[in-house]
Amino acid sequence: MEFTEWIRGRTDEQLRALVSARPELITPVPAHLEGLASRAGSPSAIARVLDRLDRFTLAVVETLAVQDGPMPKERLRELVGAALAGDDAESGPRDAEPALSAALDRLFELALVYGPDDGLDLGPGVRKVLEDPAGLGPRAVDAFRHHAPEQLDEMADEVAPGTEGSGKERLAAALAQPAALVESVSPEARGALDQLAWGPPTGRVPNARREVSLASARSPIEELLARGLLAAIGEESVTLPREVGLYLRGGRVHRGLLALPPPLEGTARDRKLADRTAAGQAFTFVRSVEELCERWSVEPPGVLRTGGLGVRDLKRTAGELDLPEWAAALVIEVAHAAGLIAAGGGVDGEWLPTSGYDLWRVRATADRWVTLALTWLHMDRVPGLVGDRSAGARQERAGGAMPTSGEAGATIKRSDDRDRPLNALHTDLRRSSAPGVRAATMGVLAAAPGLAPARDSVLERLAWEQPRRRGPLREQLTEFALREAEQVGVTGLGALSAHGRALLEGGNPAEVLAPLLPEPVDHVLLQADLTAVAPGPLTSELNRWMTLTADVESKGGATVYRFSESSIRRALDAGHGGEELVSMLSRHSATPVPQALSYLVTDVARRHGRIRVGTASAYIRCDDPALLDQITADRRSAALRLRRLAPTVIASRSSRAALVDSLRAMGYAPVAESLDGDVIISQLDSRRTEGLAPVRAVASPNGLDPEVAVAAVRALRAGDAAHLARREPVDAPGGQVPRGPATATISALQEAIKQGVRVWIGYLDSQGNATSRILEPARMEGGYLTAYDETRAAVHRFALHRITGVAGL
Repeated sequence: MEFTEWIRGRTDEQLRALVSARPELITPVPAHLEGLASRAGSPSAIARVLDRLDRFTLAVVETLAVQDGPMPKERLRELVGAALAGDDAESGPRDAEPALSAALDRLFELALVYGPDDGLDLGPGVRKVLEDPAGLGPRAVDAFRHHAPEQLDEMADEVAPGTEGSGKERLAAALAQPAALVESVSPEARGALDQLAWGPPTGRVPNARREVSLASARSPIEELLARGLLAAIGEESVTLPREVGLYLRGGRVHRGLLALPPPLEGTARDRKLADRTAAGQAFTFVRSVEELCERWSVEPPGVLRTGGLGVRDLKRTAGELDLPEWAAALVIEVAHAAGLIAAGGGVDGEWLPTSGYDLWRVRATADRWVTLALTWLHMDRVPGLVGDRSAGARQERAGGAMPTSGEAGATIKRSDDRDRPLNALHTDLRRSSAPGVRAATMGVLAAAPGLAPARDSVLERLAWEQPRRRGPLREQLTEFALREAEQVGVTGLGALSAHGRALLEGGNPAEVLAPLLPEPVDHVLLQADLTAVAPGPLTSELNRWMTLTADVESKGGATVYRFSESSIRRALDAGHGGEELVSMLSRHSATPVPQALSYLVTDVARRHGRIRVGTASAYIRCDDPALLDQITADRRSAALRLRRLAPTVIASRSSRAALVDSLRAMGYAPVAESLDGDVIISQLDSRRTEGLAPVRAVASPNGLDPEVAVAAVRALRAGDAAHLARREPVDAPGGQVPRGPATATISALQEAIKQGVRVWIGYLDSQGNATSRILEPARMEGGYLTAYDETRAAVHRFALHRITGVAGL
């Protein structure tokens, strides 16, 4: 059976499963099923799907690839059973039927294997992509294809005297039964063969292409080259022919094969304790994102010319959030990927909260966490690479396999072209494989409820689940995923939490998380030393107000805030009045407002705004001339280059912002005013920018929406029907398109609209060429037929006078 016909014989449900598991096959949607089959056999598509196979299923593919042509299922069962037995020859082949049937079902679904049980075969192109399946080298005819015919004749005369045919054919026939040749070599040469037997099948030797004979062989390698047991494939490279490798393996394709994934090892955790720990960390992560956006509303950091966030800004932010730099980078990257912060603020650029942040901030804490956690799970940015410097680029290849789709051959790049550390929010932090690694890592944790697996155990499990994707980059991304999952609150004490599991399985994580979150408090404890203690997590609004009015001094079980002149002035700059601040403190304090704090607020409010700074370049305006006399007499004002214009006005060549900062540093309390003389209020939510669309999660694990799969299969079926109709027209002898009288055509179309059936029409294009279409007519009016054209999977209008005829399907 041809592969295309096999594809055509699959049910719609099976085709939907195929395109859902391999979405690259319908990007874009092929015109017909023949095109789908052709695309399924392309090297890039095959490499992608092979990357998704587990070790056992890949071993089944490799076992089929070792043999040219179809293989009966019974023979396949014997080979796989021998591989499961491993090196324990006395135990004999193990029963491979349950695991083999499941693997074959998966391979049929992916269109990697097709055919009946008595003739299972690989899809087109699979053998070519695998190259060296199971660590076996090329067949003898391929291994010696670059040798000169004269050299092959000489080798065949020595190893297979008296046989007929070309040198290559005689040598290949001798190597098909290599027992006598292998047993005749020296122990040293046999040791060299044993080293190559289980792969990799290639090695490096000097001057490999030199001609040697059995009589002139002086070393074990020369002895093997003379017998054809090794083939030179380069000036310094040799390979072991596949037939010889299979003999050395005792007929087995694999050894030590595991039908089930290796068990996870780690520390058992109490599930309730793990859930509570993860919930506490989830709450902390949400508050960290909120605090980041609030602080950047007031003091936004600049955007580097090369893009990203400066190292100093990252250090400052980490200190303000009381987090290590890697955790601060994670908070920043997730907030950016969620569309809560973005670059804006004019020509130079600043990192500012977006309007989407204001919508996110007012939602329930559990819902806010779900947004952040889904963003982390699906984003392609890798915060763990921020700040590290790499001494050089390293290449990863997946266990000797060909470069895979985005993993093997990838460069672990932690610095830019000038060997500078990568900055947070830099475009070079993108890694296309990151979402897949996170999902796979969390899937491993989900397989062991209540267990905190060890790092090596997780890596071993992932190596079994996706063996072609092994390498330094994948291991590093796995370590990042484990560390970040704990920080985000998906895991607790290293074990997957209940709300984390709901997140992965598409349930309702907010409903699971909400009862575990700490209850916010709406009061603080004011103390005489100008500090306030929050006895628990504050409500969102009170936390926002306290962050504006005071500076966080320490965090932990209780957060300590400290009031200072600068923090009070910050609240006044935001538009609050002195009496309003005292009233707010009284309303939200479980203790009376200390006198010292009340005096501080009153004093700062009294002095606040007496001096006004505008734009001249800049000017100072004050109703008290004595206060301006004091400023001009101050030696520290010399750098400002002040000039008295009037008793209540001083001009300066400095900018307004620089003048305000300088006066505040001298101990005054100026405010900025607009050109109209109004005080400029620094409201927290006044500085916003438009952000990028947040990362979207999709229902399918491979990124394909189920509705798209349904539509794609429908279009493929319609296109294939039209494709076959063009090759074998229905009711049209001689391969002609349908033709008939105009009245019969109109009547047939009206009946098709009434019955809701498809028809096959002949249609003249603008050049007068006759074409055929398969239509589902909808209505006919004004000389036009409106119908769904299944040939092109779209609705079109057709001129009735161009329709040559109608035929049934």
